[in-house]
Amino acid sequence: MADTSSQQNKIILPDSNKNIDRRSFLGLGAATLGGVVLPSLLSPAMAANFKSGVIDDGTRRIAFRNTHTGESFSGVYRVGDKYLPDAFKQMNIVLRDFRTNQVYAMDPRVIDIIYTVHRMTGQRKPFDIISGYRSPKTNNMLRKTSTGVAQNSYHMKGQAIDLRMEDFSTARIRDLAKSLRAGGVGYYAKSDFVHMDSGDFRTW
Repeated sequence: MADTSSQQNKIILPDSNKNIDRRSFLGLGAATLGGVVLPSLLSPAMAANFKSGVIDDGTRRIAFRNTHTGESFSGVYRVGDKYLPDAFKQMNIVLRDFRTNQVYAMDPRVIDIIYTVHRMTGQRKPFDIISGYRSPKTNNMLRKTSTGVAQNSYHMKGQAIDLRMEDFSTARIRDLAKSLRAGGVGYYAKSDFVHMDSGDFRTW
């Protein structure tokens, strides 16, 4: 029987990145993950019952690495219909806006989406995360310097993740994500990453 204790989760923080903005974490991450504000932690993501053909034993484990900070998370984040708040606190740190050091509560539904896509790849490698939460300040900056950055980006709501996987076709990840019809899927071939979000199904 699998050990589903949150104590088995691992978060790796390089020494140079351990000085996280505590005020941002307490104000945006821990408070919302205390089960007080975030409805989707109280009501598991029923939308995660995707028609993907993936057999799920009830225990969901995810692993990913932030390409900008070198930080990573590996562990169980959901058991049956229950999300594990401690796991989300750790994931939110890894998925924070590294430019402003702001931590924000990620939507469990987008974690379920990337989990399901990862299972469908059949790979053991972790996802490489390009972008998770994005503060309004960062989003505005990127809009001025990059193309394809939405003014009301789902990244600012903790509902989007940009990712790739080492030695695995990014186009294939896109196709798998599209097959779920579970949220937004954007493919950026030139930059070699896929955007996934928990909004309405749409592709670009």
